[in-house]
Amino acid sequence: MALPVTHHTEHAITVAAAARRVFGLIVDVGRWPETFPPTVHVEHVERGETEERIRIWATANGQVKTWTSRRLLDRERLSVRFRQEVSQPPVAAMGGEWIVEPLSDTESRVRLLHDFRAVDDDPEQTEWIRRAIDHNSAAELAALRAAAEQAENRAELVLTFEDTVEFTGDLKAAYAFVDEAGRWPERLPHVARAALAEETPGVQTLEMETRTADGSSHTTSSVRICFPHERIVYKQLVTPALMTAHTGAWLFAEGRITSVHTVVLNEQAVTEVLGPDATVADARRFVRGALSRNSTTTMEHAVAHVRRERG
Repeated sequence: MALPVTHHTEHAITVAAAARRVFGLIVDVGRWPETFPPTVHVEHVERGETEERIRIWATANGQVKTWTSRRLLDRERLSVRFRQEVSQPPVAAMGGEWIVEPLSDTESRVRLLHDFRAVDDDPEQTEWIRRAIDHNSAAELAALRAAAEQAENRAELVLTFEDTVEFTGDLKAAYAFVDEAGRWPERLPHVARAALAEETPGVQTLEMETRTADGSSHTTSSVRICFPHERIVYKQLVTPALMTAHTGAWLFAEGRITSVHTVVLNEQAVTEVLGPDATVADARRFVRGALSRNSTTTMEHAVAHVRRERG
């Protein structure tokens, strides 16, 4: 019997930033969803100084995949080795390494290595995996470079905020209101259209057309990861022009419902969207106001809906 074939890939990019700054972005997986386009959500399963286990939800060739990886952090060598503990078909096994090489005090080289095997060594599945690695690696490296090189003003472009509505009723029913986003057009005044799909339990795709305060509308596309009756986390894969990234969460706890947003603003679109004299500060206020208004409306309607059903 022939031994399974292990395939290898390498992708690299040069970054105009210090190596340790770049390495810090690779280590900080909590910020991957706002930094890396393919990453939807990341959670720590175990966490130590040099070793950790993380669970990742990410897109691959248009599909949402999830897996748990063990990572070994070498802070002296500036490398992170990773290995999937249980892979998801068509991947039979996958691992690799991030390596950051200093070129000078202000420039570095990042190499991203992968090794993988396909289920049953199937040639079509092998090619599918290779395409996904090529696409995601290129997207991740480009995003890593942008985040590292924009570090000086990135803090101004990133905003995280939350809104809370007090609620002492049935949290499961309130969760169901948010979970059933396909019914939002009949339930929420700011949603004109919504198409919800859930081929894998707990993993949803949502395309939605939202009305804005000035009467116009915009379309977004999101992936949502559902943890029944506790939280729904999401990432917009298609965002309005004023954002380059938008992640969020709906949290359900005793006595309250909370909506959390993290947004990365598109600095180049600020004057185009808000006018020639608009600033990043104006964009921060505009985005926060619009998202808070819609989120609070959704939570208030969820509370009212549950109370009507109970009544």
